[in-house]
Amino acid sequence: MKPIANPPNPFETHHRELLEPAPNVATQVFEEKTGAILSRNDSPDLPFRWSVNPYRGCFHACAYCYARPSHQYWGFGAGTDFESKLIVKPNAAAALRAAFLKPSWKGELVVFSGNTDCYQPLEATYELTRACLEVCAEFRNPVTVITKAALIQRDLDLLQVLHEQAWIRVYFSIPFADNEVARKVEPQTPSITKRLEAMSALSAAGIPTAVMIGPVIPGLNEQDIPEILHRARRAGATGAAYTLLRLNDNVQPVFLERMAEAFPDRIKKIANRLKEIRGGTLEEKRFFARHRGRGSTWHAIEQLFNLAFRKEGFDRFDRDDAVPATFTRPPKDQLDLF
Repeated sequence: MKPIANPPNPFETHHRELLEPAPNVATQVFEEKTGAILSRNDSPDLPFRWSVNPYRGCFHACAYCYARPSHQYWGFGAGTDFESKLIVKPNAAAALRAAFLKPSWKGELVVFSGNTDCYQPLEATYELTRACLEVCAEFRNPVTVITKAALIQRDLDLLQVLHEQAWIRVYFSIPFADNEVARKVEPQTPSITKRLEAMSALSAAGIPTAVMIGPVIPGLNEQDIPEILHRARRAGATGAAYTLLRLNDNVQPVFLERMAEAFPDRIKKIANRLKEIRGGTLEEKRFFARHRGRGSTWHAIEQLFNLAFRKEGFDRFDRDDAVPATFTRPPKDQLDLF
């Protein structure tokens, strides 16, 4: 248990000052009937245009999560609220089917977890991600999944259908090589060991998998890159990518506070190293510059990744450019069943 702690919400006109110690966090689940489940991405430095997010907020509680500020749009905080006040979209699959039935939809790649993890623990009960993937399989729509969760193994049968009849790739987010360090930064995620086991199970079943080292936190985990790539390759991953830590908006105070508590002897090194790579600041919002750094330290990190990448024999795919056009609308009599 930890006390409630959120940075001031910039969209709220009032901020409450607590006169007593903050109460402990209690998980709450809210339901939202969504009108449109497909989120359009217009950022030129991201390799996809459409994403599906059946959940808002994320129980995994990763200190660095770039999605934290999005929770503020709903009147919640970017700190403990983000991982305890969770929103589910019960009609997500119906909304996705409606979107696929529109003549304007031509069957583009859909990314699951463009914002928060689609296989976070709530999925074990609600099964919204599975329902949405079933719609993608029904329409043979290409899919990419990004997750930290071993729960994805539950849907292996469905992933195989998508692989055989459409197109799918699964990225496992693994920023650390050590379970103990990972637990301090990603306190409610499955262990690194469990993620690699899930990757191995999917790879053995023929599902294309990749590892995402995201984020690289200078001064904390860059030395883990060769070991992560080695273990992921042994688990069957054929691709790998990485991205630099982004401390945008209220991610910054949440991250710095939690890292100071978890690594009091390293927090100054982490902050100074990030400032060096970011050109004197902790924050970078410019397209193409926000995912990577500059200077000699960043260049050394790039070289470290590229050397290990080549040594382990990974394929070079940082973007899903070769996605085939498999989208097909089922016959009307089949659609009448739903």
